[in-house]
Order: sequence, then structure tokens, then C-alpha cells
Amino acid sequence: MSERIVVVDDEEDVRDTFAEYLTMRGYDVSTAESGEALRARVEEGPLDLVLLDLNLPGEDGLTLARFLREETEAAIIMVTAAAEPVDRVIGLELGADDYIGKPCDLRELAARVKSVLRRAGGPPAKVPSGDNRRLAIGTFVLDLDAHALFAEDGSPVSLTAMEFDLLAAFVEHPNRVLTRDQLLDLAHHRRWDPFDRSIDIRIARLRRKIEVDPQKPQIIKTVRGAGYVFVPDGKSSTV
Repeated sequence: MSERIVVVDDEEDVRDTFAEYLTMRGYDVSTAESGEALRARVEEGPLDLVLLDLNLPGEDGLTLARFLREETEAAIIMVTAAAEPVDRVIGLELGADDYIGKPCDLRELAARVKSVLRRAGGPPAKVPSGDNRRLAIGTFVLDLDAHALFAEDGSPVSLTAMEFDLLAAFVEHPNRVLTRDQLLDLAHHRRWDPFDRSIDIRIARLRRKIEVDPQKPQIIKTVRGAGYVFVPDGKSSTV
């Protein structure tokens, strides 16, 4: 089944151009001109990806990003003129997986869509059996093959694509200080600036999901002036 994508933009020519280009590449694409139209589309069935313009009239893109993250499993690519970088930061804090500026090269758009969808597969209902690569993270289990994180009782924990990539980078390099720049390389997100807040935002979100006390992290620790270190058992580390 083709991945289901919704293009949300108040500019008709942008909606139609994106939809036509992505449809030609085999995706099941629909469009929405407003928050109300997007909410109606969500009611029709699950979505795989939403291309979300931040500068919408009425209910803005940031409000809709929060709604999508709370109510759906859809990946989110923010589409913005990038005039206000603070909006991009807030969007990342809300859990968006990527962003692209307008106007954009359609080939870049397709590449971003493909990358996010490849990394954003939803977790299965239970921990899969077999010889998958499963690694302990405190009381959690990360299944690298299934791209899924599971709680102690086997229930799946929702992760965005970037959160999974960062967590995978950490578990494959335990007890080792990783700089922001190294994390970008390991998570295959070199387009982010190592000096912006994108890494810190994602790590803060991960801590809220896996740490007993996110304010006093024991699994993903900050090494002041250097970066972060991942301690699988949340007890001690060799730096």
C-alpha cells in the first residue's frame, strides 16, 4: 500500500504542485487548505506523513503540529519560508521530524519525504520475536531492526524518526562522550547545524520518555562543554 501523505498549505498552487509531484512518485496524496480540513482528513483514517505549512491563517501550523503529535502517529515535515527561525525551533520541540523552506526544489522535497518515511515506520503491537537486534536501555528495549522502543511491559513507546536515529546512535556507542557534531553524523542528519538547538531538543524529548527523572538524567547524561554520554543501565559510565 502506498504511503498516505497530506499536503497542508493555504496556497493552492503549492498544494497542487506538491501533490502532483509526489503522486507521480507513487504516494497516495491528498491536500488540505486549513486546520479544519486537516482535522477532517485525520478522521478519515491513519496518515503516514503530513507536509505542514507553519504560516496558515486561523489555526496555525504549530498548533496543528501539536495536535498531530498528540493524536496521530504521522510523521511531520514542516514547510516554512524560514523567516522566523524561532518557529522552526518550536516546531522541533513539538516533535516535527524535518523541515523544508519555501520555495523548495521538488527533488529535495521528494528526498526528504522518502527519508522521513523510511525512518518513521510505526512500532508493532508487541516486542517481535526472532534474532532482531534488541538492546536494553534502563527498563526499556530498543529494537534496531523494527525501529521501535518498548517499555518494560512490552508496550511500544512513540518515537519520531529523528528521536529513533539519535537513540540508535547512542546505543551503538555506549559510555562514550559524543559531541553534537558526532551525533549529527551518526544520526545521518548533517543538514542540521550542530550549534542550533535541534539536538538538545530531541535529547530533552528522549529523556522525558526513558528517564525516571528527566531533570536528573542517568541514561543520557550531559558532559558540560563536550556533549552527551549514553549509560545503558543508568548507573555509571567510563568517560
